[in-house]
Amino acid sequence: MVAAVLAGLSLLTALGATGMPVRASAEDSPPMIQSQKPIKLVAFGDSLTAGYGLQLTSAFPARLEKALREKGYNVDVHNAGVSGDTVADGLARLDWSIPEGTEAAIVELGANDALRGLDPKNTRAGLDEIVKRLRQRNISVMLAGMYAPRNYGADYAGDFDRIYPDLAKAYGLTLYPFFLDGVVTDPKLNQGDGLHPTAAGVDVIVARILPTVEAFLTKLTAASR
Repeated sequence: MVAAVLAGLSLLTALGATGMPVRASAEDSPPMIQSQKPIKLVAFGDSLTAGYGLQLTSAFPARLEKALREKGYNVDVHNAGVSGDTVADGLARLDWSIPEGTEAAIVELGANDALRGLDPKNTRAGLDEIVKRLRQRNISVMLAGMYAPRNYGADYAGDFDRIYPDLAKAYGLTLYPFFLDGVVTDPKLNQGDGLHPTAAGVDVIVARILPTVEAFLTKLTAASR
């Protein structure tokens, strides 16, 4: 299964995962945010968020918090990742996984749906419901997208890949198109299973996603004024 997945993922570069950083436009580059109390941000996802095979201090939420604080953002990033979760699993635990007082959430789910070849219609519906329920709680949402392995065929990949930009457009959400940009298929940045980033891989993810997160937080603070 892993070999098939890797073979499919290796074709992502031909379909948008070029390894180039995904960056916010220059006009969205925010000034440093200084606030009296930390912004409560939750990273809600699967093993890629949870930090499978890593120390918690090397997991995506901890490294993102460090990077944001070094840029001057007063933010606490809570790790709400659970290894193995599909979108349906995330939806089932949504209410108790997102603490009261959360102001923003980065939703990183769907990788396991794609690896298992689950119906993209169900993945879309589950993510749509997650977004709706978070917004009902006045929690701003950023989507971290995923691409499907190409070994499932062009139709499946097309249906799956469209989920994230479609939802971002429908709800006016900040979107980072591909969470594993710059890391996927690079053996030096992945653990032995070829699927989960090493600590160095997480740092690449954080460096590439950071401008988009900054733009997201800037919109959040501007809306709250």
